[in-house]
Amino acid sequence: MSYFGSNLKLLRKRRARSQADVAQTLKITRSTWSAYENNAAEPNFDTLMKIAKYFSVPIDVFLKEDLQEFSELRLTNLENGFNVDVSGRKLRVLTTTVDQNDQENIELVPIAAQAGYTQGLYDPEYIKVLPTFQLPFLAKDKTYRTFPISGDSMPPVSDGSFVTGEFIQNWNYIKNGYPYIVITKSEGIVFKILYNQLKKNKSFLLCSTNPLFEPYEVKVDEILEIWKFTNYINSEAPEFNEKQD
Repeated sequence: MSYFGSNLKLLRKRRARSQADVAQTLKITRSTWSAYENNAAEPNFDTLMKIAKYFSVPIDVFLKEDLQEFSELRLTNLENGFNVDVSGRKLRVLTTTVDQNDQENIELVPIAAQAGYTQGLYDPEYIKVLPTFQLPFLAKDKTYRTFPISGDSMPPVSDGSFVTGEFIQNWNYIKNGYPYIVITKSEGIVFKILYNQLKKNKSFLLCSTNPLFEPYEVKVDEILEIWKFTNYINSEAPEFNEKQD
């Protein structure tokens, strides 16, 4: 973490915050924060995630880039969320599990665990306790995950369904008018029809199939993951009309 300490100090001063202010927000001691800035100590994974979220700066930028060499414009863009790697050329971290045959599992996020997904998606300890399964008809070279869907904004996928999605590394490949699972910092797990507005204003337009729900924009710096819809499971049987002679 050679640049980590100096980057912390620079970003803190740009926000005109004291060490005590930042430490209190992150629920650590001022001396611990001071040790981070002086490269005398390194944060654990959870604290590192909190720091990255607090400054709205990706972890890899904290660790690998010397922010003191950034221009004022580049620093401002970074702080405003315009440094998001939508192409996925840098490593978009994804924690997965494998079965006894070294095949990637499909992790299922239960309803009880969905509230913690945005905090736990990078944590191997969170991911490894999720239920897993396999769908043999899916491609073996893709990564999949299954999420619970709530609400009535996306019929025919109803409340309580589980939607399986394929992990999308490069967000430039998002196709207009297709359904995706979007993991956002503020809303968590969202299932919507997406329209790619990256070139226009670095955002996606999220639309529902239920006309009662208005479309809305989400900036890329609010997005943690995107998964392309593959299939869904619903325990409710459709209505069957018996043919009468």
